[in-house]
Parts: sequence; C-alpha cells; structure tokens
Amino acid sequence: MVKVLFVCLGNICRSPTAEGVFRTIVEDAGLSDVISVDSAGTSGWHIGDPPDSRGQQAAAGRGYDLSAQRARQVAANDFDTFDYIIGMDSRNLADLSSMAPPASRVKVSMFLQFAPETGQREVPDPYYGGDDGFDAVLDLVEAASRGLLEDIRTRHL
Repeated sequence: MVKVLFVCLGNICRSPTAEGVFRTIVEDAGLSDVISVDSAGTSGWHIGDPPDSRGQQAAAGRGYDLSAQRARQVAANDFDTFDYIIGMDSRNLADLSSMAPPASRVKVSMFLQFAPETGQREVPDPYYGGDDGFDAVLDLVEAASRGLLEDIRTRHL
C-alpha cells in the first residue's frame, strides 16, 4: 500500500481539497486497493472541523465530495506511516521538516513539483480571499494530482 498525506496549515482548505481530488483520481484509476490518501494540518486550530464550506462547494461543483473529512494535526507517527508527505507551500514544508523525527524515512515534498506545467511552486491559501480562490486551488490540485499519480505508478506500481 502506498500512503499519501497532504498537508496545509489548518487542514480545512487546501489539504482536504487535495485529499478529495486525489482520492477520486485514485478511485477512477481503480487503484484504491493499493493507494491510501489522508490530509492533516501543521497547526491544531481546526481539529475536528469539516473543510471550509466554500471549498466544499467548489469541489462539489467538480464532482468531489469533501463532506466526510475532518481536520486533524500532523502527528509524529505520520512520518513513519506515510510514503509521501506533501506540503502545499514553503511554510508547510518548513514546518513539516522541523516536525519530522530525526530518523524519519519519508521525504517531504511540495505538491506542485508534480505539476511543473503550472509554472507555480506553491498552492496559494484561499482562506482569506474570495470564492474564486477555491476554484484556482482546484485547478492546481487537479494538475498536481495527475502528476503525483503518474509518479506513484512509475516508482511503486
């Protein structure tokens, strides 16, 4: 089983969107039995909360259901459990790197490294912006999800 963890700051916008999109892409590819998907935040501000309603609405408009997800914080054992831990921006990457136990085997990555065609390095946080920010995040997440799946197929399947 290849295990993927998406991470943003609060686990209510970008990382649950990535979890929902990637899970759907994995299911559509018939790979749910070999790839598992989760998300978490580097902070504990929103533990137990559902994804932002604007994000859920934007995702639903594209056929992704985020409603069952609940925010959680990254835990030390995540660094032993997951094969891919993927941050949405450089702050997430720095936080994850500082949280990783010294003996951690997992390499922390930026999500958009799997979508170089976007010309962007970071998935922007849509929380304080308008509804269109959630659609922009979906565009980036869909592109990076396709690239990530190809990377997993090449390296693991």
